[in-house]
Amino acid sequence: MEEMEEELKCPVCGSFYREPIILPCSHNLCQACARNILVQTPESESPQSRRASGSGVSDYDYLDLDKMSLYSEADSGYGSYGGFASAPTTPCQKSPNGVRVFPPAMPPPATHLSPALAPVPRNSCITCPQCHRSLILDDRGLRGFPKNRVLEGVIDRYQQSKAAALKCQLCEKAPKEATVMCEQCDVFYCDPCRLRCHPPRGPLAKHRLVPPAQGRVSRRLSPRKVSTCTDHELENHSMYCVQCKMPVCYQCLEEGKHSSHEVKALGAMWKLHKSQLSQALNGLSDRAKEAKEFLVQLRNMVQQIQVLAAPETESKPPQENSVEFEACLVAQCDALIDALNRRKAQLLARVNKEHEHKLKVVRDQISHCTVKLRQTTGLMEYCLEVIKENDPSGFLQISDALIRRVHLTEDQWGKGTLTPRMTTDFDLSLDNSPLLQSIHQLDFVQMKASSPVPATPILQLEECCTHNNSATLSWKQPPLSTVPAEGYILELDDGNGGQFREVYVGKETMCTVDGLHFNSTYNARIKAFNKTGVSQYSKTLVLQTSEVAWFAFDPGSAHSDIIFSNDNLTVTCSSYDDRVVLGKTGFSKGVHYWELTVDRYDNHPDPAFGVARIDVMKDVMLGKDDKAWAMYVDNNRSWFMHNNSHTNRTEGGIAKGATIGVLLDLNRKTLTFFINDEQQGPIAFENVEGLFFPAVSLNRNVQVTLHTGLPVPDFYSSRASIA
Repeated sequence: MEEMEEELKCPVCGSFYREPIILPCSHNLCQACARNILVQTPESESPQSRRASGSGVSDYDYLDLDKMSLYSEADSGYGSYGGFASAPTTPCQKSPNGVRVFPPAMPPPATHLSPALAPVPRNSCITCPQCHRSLILDDRGLRGFPKNRVLEGVIDRYQQSKAAALKCQLCEKAPKEATVMCEQCDVFYCDPCRLRCHPPRGPLAKHRLVPPAQGRVSRRLSPRKVSTCTDHELENHSMYCVQCKMPVCYQCLEEGKHSSHEVKALGAMWKLHKSQLSQALNGLSDRAKEAKEFLVQLRNMVQQIQVLAAPETESKPPQENSVEFEACLVAQCDALIDALNRRKAQLLARVNKEHEHKLKVVRDQISHCTVKLRQTTGLMEYCLEVIKENDPSGFLQISDALIRRVHLTEDQWGKGTLTPRMTTDFDLSLDNSPLLQSIHQLDFVQMKASSPVPATPILQLEECCTHNNSATLSWKQPPLSTVPAEGYILELDDGNGGQFREVYVGKETMCTVDGLHFNSTYNARIKAFNKTGVSQYSKTLVLQTSEVAWFAFDPGSAHSDIIFSNDNLTVTCSSYDDRVVLGKTGFSKGVHYWELTVDRYDNHPDPAFGVARIDVMKDVMLGKDDKAWAMYVDNNRSWFMHNNSHTNRTEGGIAKGATIGVLLDLNRKTLTFFINDEQQGPIAFENVEGLFFPAVSLNRNVQVTLHTGLPVPDFYSSRASIA
């Protein structure tokens, strides 16, 4: 039952729902919280003025329907909404459900009326804190929203199942133990809050205060309120409109509001939707069971990887009798053994690195799967409690939304989530046969067969070149060479004057090497080989990679909803959901800077900019997983996000024509963001190392253009040189 608790808490106040109401988007809010987040809109946007102009026909007028964010419940935890006078100076809060909201500019005035009955300012607008859907209230105010009595019943049963002492409902920080309950206000108070908020004078003097335990019993024994129509408060719900997906009363039907709609009996639809929710839960239950078994499998893989960490065999040089050899031969053999030991240490280091990589991948998947299973279990428990309700109309008010959530959660489990990302086997087989063959062939020079080796190849300088961080080399055999070559070995150093390493072995006479460091100097050389042996090395060729990077967006790795134009330098999206696109070039060394200009910005979305690994998730906002480091920004403020953790809220947003700069300094291992040539917040991320690709996430309301080949800003270069 504890995993269900998040389903029972208001996204605004973070506490259990009190008198919850159902918004048209199927999300819930406390009545008091709904009143606290109301915002007055201009007179021109009121329902009356829209009806007068003929542009509005519904009871609730939505603000800019294209503006609403169509995020799923799983992806709606990073939004915020403005419009409050104190928004620029008041820090945002984050509820246990992960939704960021802003508190009202000042506490609501004390009143003895309930939030629903208290007068609502004219032209009030409310924005759902979970899906960001905005609407203007009509003359009924908050009374126009149906009450979620099913949710109230589930919360009552959940709280009764908890044996902990009742807590004060008005304490702002750590709630104290309640000492009394007001039967008229239906609120538990501690002594300080009772003296401050419920003084025994005026109308409050007539309220009856009882001990908390007695209040719990009286609350549990209070009769269940009868579901009445929001338009006709004296009429009970008796039918269900299939098109509107809502219970209706007899008078609604008499007035002709649903004359052309299909209307069915309330009890029949109640049973039908209960059956549909139960069937949907069966599939989700199977997924949850598979997820638990999958977690056991992953934990067993961790143990197997730890047991199998050591390599099975090690190549050892053959035993040699060195007594009859001269000192020089001993020295040469010792040098070979030292080289073998050094190589052995390098191979063991690679084994250890592979071991750590496997453990990290599996543990990360365990963590991700555990969180998803916890959310799934909580949703299942909540749905089971909802099914227990015997209120047909209350159940039908929320059943459609619950059925969609259950199907969506089940689909999320089916996208390869229950497949291990890593195997327990170490795909490292030591190829020691060439070395053993060379050792067996080790002999004195005069005892070897005198057969020729190929001539030294010649590098064709006119065909050798570099582009960005790639190098293309071409070579040929000398014109008068009579000994054929069976293949060639191309070697490059590490770009920092280190040891050479093989980058190509084969018969071709041209090779392109990708993934080099920018602004680095490489040395290249080539040699030929045949059955007899290898030739001498060619002359060393010095190659200089580009100082700055020129690149475009990569259609091959982008989400299918991304739309490309302008030679893949401009992107937008066909979906309301956020989609990710990466740049074609990856960075692992040096300092790199690129910019993106906002060509189109409608309805205040929050695109994200930053860097990511090549295997980042492409169907969620950048920064939601541990493969991306990003800044997401709207028209007022920005946040940094990595692994779904939001930090460093900074004032200042974007609009059409804005420029976002991204500075990746892999020498200092930092990532910094700029908006219109001004640094946005502090250094966003530190200790970033590895291979990173430029990345952007956006939806259909945004279009950006990429600008590359830019030098590092002057002020940053001077600051780095001083540091």
